[in-house]
Order: sequence, then structure tokens, then C-alpha cells
Amino acid sequence: YSNQQPYHALGLMSGTSLDGLDIAWCAFEKKDHQWFYRILEAETVPYSIELEQRLRRALHLNSLDLMQLHTDYGHYLGKAVLEFKDKHSLSKKILIASHGHTVFHNPNGGFTLQIGSGAAIAAETQDTVICDFRSLDIALGGQGAPLVPIGDHLLFGDYKYCLNLGGFANISMLQNNSRIAFDICPANFVLNKLVADAKIPMHTKVLESNHNNAFHAYDPNGEIAASGKIHNILLEQLNALEYYGQKGPRSLGQEWVFENILPLMDSAKIPLADLLRTYCEHITTQVAAAIPEHSYSTKMLVTGGGALNGFLMKLLRDVLHQRDVLLVKPDLQLIQFKEAMIFAFLGVLRILNKTNTLASVTGSIRNSIGGAIYKGGN
Repeated sequence: YSNQQPYHALGLMSGTSLDGLDIAWCAFEKKDHQWFYRILEAETVPYSIELEQRLRRALHLNSLDLMQLHTDYGHYLGKAVLEFKDKHSLSKKILIASHGHTVFHNPNGGFTLQIGSGAAIAAETQDTVICDFRSLDIALGGQGAPLVPIGDHLLFGDYKYCLNLGGFANISMLQNNSRIAFDICPANFVLNKLVADAKIPMHTKVLESNHNNAFHAYDPNGEIAASGKIHNILLEQLNALEYYGQKGPRSLGQEWVFENILPLMDSAKIPLADLLRTYCEHITTQVAAAIPEHSYSTKMLVTGGGALNGFLMKLLRDVLHQRDVLLVKPDLQLIQFKEAMIFAFLGVLRILNKTNTLASVTGSIRNSIGGAIYKGGN
């Protein structure tokens, strides 16, 4: 593998927003000490209603049922890869890098869990599979997240800031010639949950959703949020949460949302539109707080599902313009598949025995080469 440039790998990513499985077949090449990438084929495979519900409930399963889901989901991933390979006529033997689906993320307790058995994927595909990218860093005292910044550093060095608006908003940036990164706040995980819990029928006059459910799973283009009003007391409560005062590497899990964010939303007793409007303002406030006050004509690359939320992007553009930061929204493919592509890249770095996790980002005692390897074939 180490002598075969360009290096090819398949990245698998399932985010906490549960909008489906992202699959990206990618090529990577190093020229004159600079890495380059190409996304050759990519698609999102929507989850069935049954699988989405199982993944959504995973946090609350007993240990036996959770292990069953871990195994079942691994076989599901393997079968999805086989269909993707067949559809795009990929070679028989490929490298697969799977992030898995996060259920628990508790670095303070020394553990994290991304389900989707790498052994099951390898057994289904007969390919080499790399998974469990976060555990080594946590064992070394780090947050185990975020992992994408090594990709930002090596593939997107032209941007001072790289913002991902996924289930959680996270940012990576150059500071004193060192890459730092952290989770800013929950983003689509909260916005989507508010909409899903409201059970808005699909025939309601909101932009069409491509979700396979009878109800809207998200707020298309931020239209509902745009119609709402800011609830100042709720906004103050959200911005006052202890997490936002923490310095240094920090990361979030969905458990934190259930303990800290959702009780505040429930107790506010205000219409859905006002909840969404207030939470969009909260995201905007926290993103602005995450960057230095004077950025001097710098660029911020924005990817993830939130980049497709026109209302949220307008709020961010307005506030960041005051910081002299230009928001750059790339092509749709990169918006949707940047994380899956970077996990493919992490897999390549793992196979090449190169650092794929940065201590400056996670707070661990040293850089590391994370990921467990399963050999599916001979």
C-alpha cells in the first residue's frame, strides 16, 4: 500500500443528526510535501425508519441489546459498502475507514463508543477495515475528538478556520503555528430533534424534505426558525452553560445535550419557531465567541449539513463580517462529504503508520496513530 500513489480509501461516516450513512470513495496524493485529495464517488444512504429508531435509542439500551446493535450495524455497513462497490465498479480489495456511530462519548470517564463492528464490516466485504479511531487518544488522556483537524491541517491549509456544522458545531484553526480545535456547541442535533419531536406532517407547507418519514426531520433552509422570535431569557440560559467557559481542548456528546440543553428548551414553554430561532442565535453567538476578535481578512471554510441552512448561514455571515472573516461555502459534494473524506484520509495515514491524531487538538499527552485494523481477506 505504501508504494501505490495515489492512495485510495473508502470513508464511512454516520453523524449524530442521523440523516443517513455517508460513503466517500477518495484518492490522496502527496506532492512536494503537500497532500491533495479527490472525492471520486460519494453518496448518502438514508437509514430505514427502523434502523434510525434503533440508532436513536442506542444511548438507552441495556448492554446486551447495545452489543447486538453494534454487531447488526456493522453487518449493515458491510452490506452498504458491497452495494456501493458494485454500483461504482470498484476493485475487489479496498481500504475502508469507518467512523461508526457515536453512542457514548465520555473522555472524562476515559471512554468513548462508536458502534458498527469493524470485524463485521471486514467479514462482509473481505476488505481491510480501520475503525475505533478515538479510543487510543482518550487512553492517552485526550478528548478523542475532534479528529477531522488533521485533515484540515494537511488538506485545507489555505483556510485559517474550518467550521463544521454537523450534529455538533466544531472548529479547527491555526493559532501560533499550531493547529487547535474543539467542539463549539450542539448544532443540527438540537435543531433536528426539536423539529422531529414536533411531528410536523410532511404535507405541511414547509420545503420538501427527502427524509423517508411521515414527518419533517429538520427545518428546511431554516424557514421555521426565520419565522420565530428570540427568547432572551432562554438565550441567556443557553449561553451561560458552564461548558462554554472551559478553555483548552473540549468535546461534547449527546448525553451532555440531554442533561443540559433539552431541559432548558422544555422549560421555556414557547412555540417551535421561537425555540429554533433562539437556538440558531445561540449557535451564532458561540461560533463568534470561538474565534479571536480581530481576524484581519481571513477565510473560514464551512461544511456539514448546517451549511445548507440558509437562515443560519445568513446569521453567521452577518456576525462574522464584523470580525473581518469571510465565510466560504464550497461545492455541495464537499459540504456533504468532507468528514467522510477525511476519515478515509485518516485510514490512509493509519496504514502508512503516520500521525492521524493531534495532541494540540485533543489535549492528549502526545500525537498518536489511532484506529484498530481488521483484515477481512487473506
